[in-house]
Amino acid sequence: MECSSGIVENPDMYGYMTGYDNLKLYARLRNVKKERIDEIIELVGMKEAAKTKVSKYSLGMKQRMGLALTLLHSPKLLILDEPTNGLDPAGIKHLRDILKDISEKEKVAVFVSSHILTEMELMCDRVAVINKGKIVKVQEIGEHQEDKEEQTIIGVKDTKKAEKLLKDKGYITNVTEDKISVKIEFEHVPEVIKLLVNNDISIYNAVQKEKSLEDIFFAATENKKGGGKNANA
Repeated sequence: MECSSGIVENPDMYGYMTGYDNLKLYARLRNVKKERIDEIIELVGMKEAAKTKVSKYSLGMKQRMGLALTLLHSPKLLILDEPTNGLDPAGIKHLRDILKDISEKEKVAVFVSSHILTEMELMCDRVAVINKGKIVKVQEIGEHQEDKEEQTIIGVKDTKKAEKLLKDKGYITNVTEDKISVKIEFEHVPEVIKLLVNNDISIYNAVQKEKSLEDIFFAATENKKGGGKNANA
């Protein structure tokens, strides 16, 4: 058993062979049993397509069969470079679900390199932002995120009056058209709404918005030239 495996962009397989035959060839090189091939094909959702030649596969099918190849020898670390590149929305979701399933069932750590922030936010537990070759931010995602910075977006009739009132009370605000954003913790939302109502400011709605991965990325790379990548670590 080896400790790691990876796919760089598109997986490379013999197109004139079936997916199953590609797996068998790789399995012989790695001394992997047939039972493991069947198990992995089932895991990546390629049971019915395994007998089809790889040249007939869509990009999404190639990505899943490539995953099967990398998982045959039971690695503990899987490294993927832009795994959702070129996939349609359905293919992206399918691949994301498979990777989460693999991580849980195979006990594999999945490391992903990608510039698609919204996709990484849905896929990853932890993200590292890289700028000029250096890690400038490591961020937990979702329910694991400890340093959530939340905003409440409130629709009001008089934004100028609401902004002045809230700033006088020490709140950080930002006004856009008929809405005002207030940086506050969740438990302080009722008191802000009460403050506005008591000062005759009509409220149309209030929405709680957490800091996005895009916000985190730009905050980490602010005033720094050059691109950045995010990766599951």
